[in-house]
Amino acid sequence: PANEPGRSDDEGPQHQVCIEAPFYLGKTEVTQAQWEAVMGSNPSKFKGANLPVEWVSWDDIQEFIRKLNAQTGKQYQLPSEAEWEYAARAGSTTAYSWGNSIGNNNANCDGCGSQWDNKTTAPVGSFAANAFGLHDLHGNVWEWVQDCWHGNYGGAPTDGSALVTSCSDNRRV
Repeated sequence: PANEPGRSDDEGPQHQVCIEAPFYLGKTEVTQAQWEAVMGSNPSKFKGANLPVEWVSWDDIQEFIRKLNAQTGKQYQLPSEAEWEYAARAGSTTAYSWGNSIGNNNANCDGCGSQWDNKTTAPVGSFAANAFGLHDLHGNVWEWVQDCWHGNYGGAPTDGSALVTSCSDNRRV
């Protein structure tokens, strides 16, 4: 909503979305061990098998997904922005799945009160899961989604699919 604490202008206008197809999402961020098993290398600044992979571009993620699909015979993809928001909110109507304030020790970010703040990434799953059993959707590292970035959410799909038109500058969410 427009009055949500910390909301940016590019996060609106709010509109109803009906996600028409079921989807799965990993319980945690992709770990460096998982990335190395697929890609054979580790681009991360903060090293550790159970730390999230970081310093990867949207294109790097697409290559990871292509290789993962080839190795597993399954069809993985990034979630749409709507799917990600649905998963992050986990049925809540607040800014975070636990409330409207980042609070203390709920995430790894500047001033969030965790032992990792402003030092390193936190091991995946270090913070309580949301109501859907998902960890670390706020803080730690940024998550990529399939959508192109737009200056606002006007005209975005209402079926939960990714907004992938007009991505000429290759900016992604």
